Amino acid sequence: MPENKFSDPDDRNLLPHTISLFLILAAFWLLNSGYYTLLILSLGLISIVLVLYVAHRMDVVDHESQPLHLTLKLPGYLTWLTKEIILSNISVVKHIWLGNETISPVLTTIKASQKTDIGKVIYANSITLTPGTVAVDLVGDQITVHAISRENIEVLQAGEMDRRVSRLED
Repeated sequence: MPENKFSDPDDRNLLPHTISLFLILAAFWLLNSGYYTLLILSLGLISIVLVLYVAHRMDVVDHESQPLHLTLKLPGYLTWLTKEIILSNISVVKHIWLGNETISPVLTTIKASQKTDIGKVIYANSITLTPGTVAVDLVGDQITVHAISRENIEVLQAGEMDRRVSRLED
């Protein structure tokens, strides 16, 4: 007898992730469409249902593709990250104005203390979003980072961003 794909108890936990994906796709469709006639809304619903079907068949709807546990903590983290991006932009502009003497490119490895893959990816992407630093590689719990100055690396080594991302994934 063929094995039922949804007989696994973990698959019952997919409903909240599926609902979340449906709501995100519906909001995206509505925001981009701008038309709210019955025909357009029906086509949007059909498209969303088709995408959900394909996503389930590909087995990509799970806690990592739809990280619901991050939902409440994400706005606070994004606010902090936005502030860091602005401060880093100011620092990069300062380095540009002061000339080459203030730039000391560094390539080093930073340890990521996150437990999950999504946490490590958020940390690496946050490093890259911050001007003056780029996450070049992520292997295991090691992130190779290029920075335009040693002070950027020292800020990362102080660990504030690492701690905030770790709190985000808890």
